[in-house]
Amino acid sequence: MSNDVAIIGVGLHPFGRFGPKTAIDMGAEAIRNALADAGAQWSDVQFAFGGSFEVDNPDAVTSRLGLTGIPFMDVYNGCATAATALQLTADGIRSGQYDLGVAVGMDKHDSGAFTSDPTDYAAPPWYGEMGYFLTTKFFAMKINRYMHDHGISHETLARVAAKNYRNGALNPNAFRRKPVSEEDILASRMLNYPLTHYMFCAPDEGAAAVVLCRADQAHRYTSTPIYLRATALRTRRYGAFEVHASWAAVDQEPAPTVFASKAAYEQAGIGPEDVDVIQLQDTDAGAEVIHLAENGFCADGDQERLIADGATEIAGPLPTNTDGGLIANGEPIGASGLRQVHELVLQLRGQAGERQVAGDPKVGYAQLYGAPGTAGVSILTT
Repeated sequence: MSNDVAIIGVGLHPFGRFGPKTAIDMGAEAIRNALADAGAQWSDVQFAFGGSFEVDNPDAVTSRLGLTGIPFMDVYNGCATAATALQLTADGIRSGQYDLGVAVGMDKHDSGAFTSDPTDYAAPPWYGEMGYFLTTKFFAMKINRYMHDHGISHETLARVAAKNYRNGALNPNAFRRKPVSEEDILASRMLNYPLTHYMFCAPDEGAAAVVLCRADQAHRYTSTPIYLRATALRTRRYGAFEVHASWAAVDQEPAPTVFASKAAYEQAGIGPEDVDVIQLQDTDAGAEVIHLAENGFCADGDQERLIADGATEIAGPLPTNTDGGLIANGEPIGASGLRQVHELVLQLRGQAGERQVAGDPKVGYAQLYGAPGTAGVSILTT
């Protein structure tokens, strides 16, 4: 039991737009909130991992919290950054090196698309010069093929986005808190066919933090520890068609999420049928559709019926992105996955308010997917 890991505190800085407030200040606020939730002090923290896309040195957050000299490591792994920070923090405790640590993610993105150099993603320079280096294009191509192969309709994409806007309206920390109808989603500007403007998430600002400790010490801090049963990261294999790929193999391989998911289920000793609350990477509505199958919650094509029947709604048997997901919260890259963990912890504690899943949920599942083809999965239990 001494190598097991418990989550004893979660903290969030709201997601959205916050004027001149820096990402570092948002990260510090998230850590303070997580420590207060844990009943712990910054002086109790033995080590930390921080993740960010825009901030060169997330460890600078220590200047806001106290220069205690702890080892603070900075990580970046695309949209799987937060899952990476979480796994590394957990591994520091599982190894026996530390008893208590913090994972924090923070970011502050301008409006509009992310900008990067294609060569930083192992793509050739011409890929960007020809106008192909667009994440919206990749996600549109992937769901368009998936819709063709598995009978998914445009209306299903709209239902996913509308559900996440509704859930976001129940979340006081969400960026987009106004419900949007399926009709308005379908009628909004087409960005990359078949995905319309309101089917995409948007870069924004925010931070999230999680306090972890040895499971056998968790009750020193909280009466409601949540246990981190599995963390798994996987990258793409040859033949997988992933974001920023400038070519496609003849024979296709499953996406990295499939392998990360299987590894996480094996670590946790449970299956998808045991999961009560789900958080999936919904960069766009199509991604949530595909990820439902890639994470084992249904077979390819079953999403059409399940989503029409309301299975992924808060009151359904597969409650998915109960806090609005990326579509309602936006994506400050470094913070996004720890936001998922924040929501799962609230759900498993029964503290999610209007968006609480009924029936005393005991197992939560979070998945991230990011460039250039990296997936992270975490499984939490009461």
